[in-house]
Amino acid sequence: MNLDILTTIAPVIAIIGVAGVVGWVFTTWLRIKNGYPLDGAWGQAVYPKTSDETVERVKLISQENAQLRAELGSVKDRLAVIERIVTDDSNRLSHEIEALRRPAN
Repeated sequence: MNLDILTTIAPVIAIIGVAGVVGWVFTTWLRIKNGYPLDGAWGQAVYPKTSDETVERVKLISQENAQLRAELGSVKDRLAVIERIVTDDSNRLSHEIEALRRPAN
């Protein structure tokens, strides 16, 4: 009777084990294919990428990030001016425009 249960459960355990190994191999392949560093058993990097190409890529991305932040700042300023124009009273806006048209004394 114990042998009968063992022969029934053993294939299920083997299938689960094989599925786990295949899943691990597949996720490792995906990590390698997409350039992610591999981790060891305790989370340490197995093959950390510290090449000159990686350092240069980080520099370029940092420069692009700074440029985009500056551009976003100017867009926010312009949007604030547009919001002020749209939400201000039209009478006040026309007075400001007329004040700009008058020659300064």
